[in-house]
Amino acid sequence: MIFAYFSLLIFLFLLLLSSSCASIDSNVPKSDVDLLEFPLNLEYMEAEFFLWGSFGRGLDSFAPELADGGPSPIGARIAKLSSLIRDVIAQFGFQEVGHVRAIKNTIAGFPRPLLNLSREAFATVMNDAFGHPLEPPFNPYANDINYLLASYVIPYIGLTGYVGANPKLHSPTAKRLLAGLLGVESGQDAVLRALLYERGRENVEPYGITVAEFTNRISELRNKLGRHGLKDEGLKVNPAVGAEGKIRGNILAGDKYSLSYDRTPEEILRIVYGSGNENKPGGFYPKGADGRIAKSYLGLGGN
Repeated sequence: MIFAYFSLLIFLFLLLLSSSCASIDSNVPKSDVDLLEFPLNLEYMEAEFFLWGSFGRGLDSFAPELADGGPSPIGARIAKLSSLIRDVIAQFGFQEVGHVRAIKNTIAGFPRPLLNLSREAFATVMNDAFGHPLEPPFNPYANDINYLLASYVIPYIGLTGYVGANPKLHSPTAKRLLAGLLGVESGQDAVLRALLYERGRENVEPYGITVAEFTNRISELRNKLGRHGLKDEGLKVNPAVGAEGKIRGNILAGDKYSLSYDRTPEEILRIVYGSGNENKPGGFYPKGADGRIAKSYLGLGGN
């Protein structure tokens, strides 16, 4: 009798556990799961870059369960930052931990992919942006301005991806999550652009090139790699493409109606791989991004 009683308890516990695990995806259709899963790649990258930049430690230290056994990032390190910028970036880091947690609490997700956050990876981006090697090679961890410029490379890509995914979602759960993610990602991009805008006329040493010109070149590179027209703008633009076609200052990027640009997963992969090709990994993702959408372009099938 006692054995039967305990057997029943164990059965009910396992049933409850199974129901709990299944509920992660139960309210989200497969098409929405794919669209929520894809940006997890970018959220992992942002979390690691901001945590390492401000603390010299990443997810393995702050939330190892979210890394889920994925490989540690290549070349990530603490940056030489002023107290103000370190504080801002630390806030960003913990916000990104929350983003990873929110996505993985909603869908199953995947372990942290291999990320290349080395000085060399960012130096390559800057070299490609200017069309020639910078001397000495750009070091994102060297100082405030360099780190802010390196950060300029990242959240905006995710922002445009969320804008692109929004009209394709069906479930209220997915739409609510995406809206929450988009709100904070947009805020991060705005903070970064504002901090850089204030320094727009300063030279990035030792190159003798202004901060504003760096942002323009980075945005031009992303447009080129994305291969889908103008979806990126630096801090200074021709007034004809500024807000209402009347102003050169461009503290926030937007289309002719000052609405955020959108990007597809294919465009984003072309940019973060640095190859201009969603089938050719590299750049920040040496082995490619994870999830069904990203894997489909690598011929690896879905999850």
